[in-house]
Amino acid sequence: MAKRSGRKVIITCAVTGSIHTPTMSPHLPVTSEQILESAVGAAEAGAAILHLHARNSSDGRPSPSPEAFLEFLPALRDRTDAVINITTGGGQNMTVRERMQAALRLQPEMCSLNMGSMNFGLFPMLNRYPEWQHEWEPEYLERSRDFIFKNTFQDIETLLKEVGEGCGVRFEFECYDVGHLYSLAHFVDRGLVKPPFFVQTIFGVLGGIGPEPDHLLHMRRTADQLFGDAYQWSILGAGRHQMNLVTMGAILGGHVRVGLEDSLYIGPGRLAESNAQQVTRIRTILEALSLEVATPDEARSLLQLKGRDRIGF
Repeated sequence: MAKRSGRKVIITCAVTGSIHTPTMSPHLPVTSEQILESAVGAAEAGAAILHLHARNSSDGRPSPSPEAFLEFLPALRDRTDAVINITTGGGQNMTVRERMQAALRLQPEMCSLNMGSMNFGLFPMLNRYPEWQHEWEPEYLERSRDFIFKNTFQDIETLLKEVGEGCGVRFEFECYDVGHLYSLAHFVDRGLVKPPFFVQTIFGVLGGIGPEPDHLLHMRRTADQLFGDAYQWSILGAGRHQMNLVTMGAILGGHVRVGLEDSLYIGPGRLAESNAQQVTRIRTILEALSLEVATPDEARSLLQLKGRDRIGF
């Protein structure tokens, strides 16, 4: 495996996402005020990057609109120096244009970018809840049974050119399987992605690679073979696999991502009460391993971000 210089570990916190619905946890932030306060708490606990989705405050439905992000982003900018990372993943049945509208208008330091089309199955969660707060929730989950999360080469090119080159945005490249690493390598070879780039390897989502430790090792080896020292590696474990996989990844030289988008729990059968609780847990683990947690400015330096003075909100 390629040798990495330094041992500053970036903690990313994914605050709310578009996977979990309001019924699943009373602690999931769904209003703009809840997202703001939860994100601030995560930053204060040690998250250098805040990965953010927006929701409709009235019913918690995922929203791609710039207006929904503007309900909390300016206040978040004023209350923390964390790197703000806006999703371009959006939610089901959103077009690429819909998914990128907030990024184009707000021009953050970072955005997420999914590196391939895939089945993205949320429907198994239907069996866990006898009642729902909102009518849209079970319908939303059921639609994932016949849903392809579309990220074609053309979609990726559009995002790289318009959001990346056009707005000076760097990306969190989300790789749910080995083929996504090869797709990223394709864009690196074409010069559309330039180092240092931030590779988020994701384990345990139905439709992507599984959560077994061997798969994490394989993704790491593959990324090293493809990218050498040109990338920064981060790990995301979905659901109950969150803490063990991100800890394993950190030991192997990676950065880590936690947050209520990825897992609603802090332990077996115990709902996490906040994003800050998960950030505090992984920070405690990292420091026990004699690893240093990166500050936001250290994350900016590692990833060569454009800086807070060049964002559009």
